[in-house]
Amino acid sequence: MKIAVVQKPPVYMDKAASIERAVALMEEAATGGCGMIVFPETWLPGYPTFVWRLPPGAGMKKTDELFALSQANSVDLGKDDLAPVKAAAREHSMVVVMGHQEVDGAVSGSTLFNSVAIIDADGTLLNNHRKLMPTNPERMIWGFGDGSTLRVVETAVGRVGALLCWENYMPLARFALYAQNIDIYVAPTWDSGDTWLATMQHVAREGGCWVVGCATSLEAGDVPATLPYRDELFADPEEWVNPGDAVVYKPFGGLHAGPMRKEKGLLIADIDVEAAPASRRKFDVSGHYARPDVFTLHVNRAKQSPIAFA
Repeated sequence: MKIAVVQKPPVYMDKAASIERAVALMEEAATGGCGMIVFPETWLPGYPTFVWRLPPGAGMKKTDELFALSQANSVDLGKDDLAPVKAAAREHSMVVVMGHQEVDGAVSGSTLFNSVAIIDADGTLLNNHRKLMPTNPERMIWGFGDGSTLRVVETAVGRVGALLCWENYMPLARFALYAQNIDIYVAPTWDSGDTWLATMQHVAREGGCWVVGCATSLEAGDVPATLPYRDELFADPEEWVNPGDAVVYKPFGGLHAGPMRKEKGLLIADIDVEAAPASRRKFDVSGHYARPDVFTLHVNRAKQSPIAFA
């Protein structure tokens, strides 16, 4: 099975144009014979990197303005905003993992979530996981997910699960996925560099699964001139805001493809999905290597809501 890992930027803070670009990238991947495509963290409509670049307090008014723009371009699953992506998945018989910034129109309609959708090759949305814990200034932007979406799902290409960015540093969250017979572990992120890549290799060895890591490859020149405070946020026009580092590690560790650094395009790799369960003969962290008499994990899968209508 061929997998494509996206290392091209969206049309920053433009949901409609970015969805069009996503569909075009899916067509490109399908032409290359890919059965699965993975997009980075909050690829729709673009990672809100301004929260790391504006000073707390002094930059609050600017953060409010940029938040409003980001909010207006967030994905509302209740309005079926991902319909074009689902249609393209169905057209190309392609499994899609899409990082997106979500607004829940059914509850509050205001709070944003860092989410990742897994769409099957028939266009069915199988799971939409919300990041459990936003990191540091991300908490000014995103709310918290819950355990209801800590799921590995059966897709046309195997059993797929995803955690977002520094969720992958949460051992118990990883274990919750390992225990569900995972084949392909996807880690959409904004992180990059050697420490992140070492984590991806560790996950592949720990979980005995294929691991796909990907961040948005973004240069300052990719950010439209119309973005408020653009010149302040991206003062160096030559800056690589994020080098990308799309990568694939094979089960039980070992680099398989990438990392693709300071490049734009698709990282395409052939993977043998059946190699994942076979690799766990030596070390199955949630199977024969577990010690349930000493350690047990309880996951609360109840969906959390601030309101219930009788």
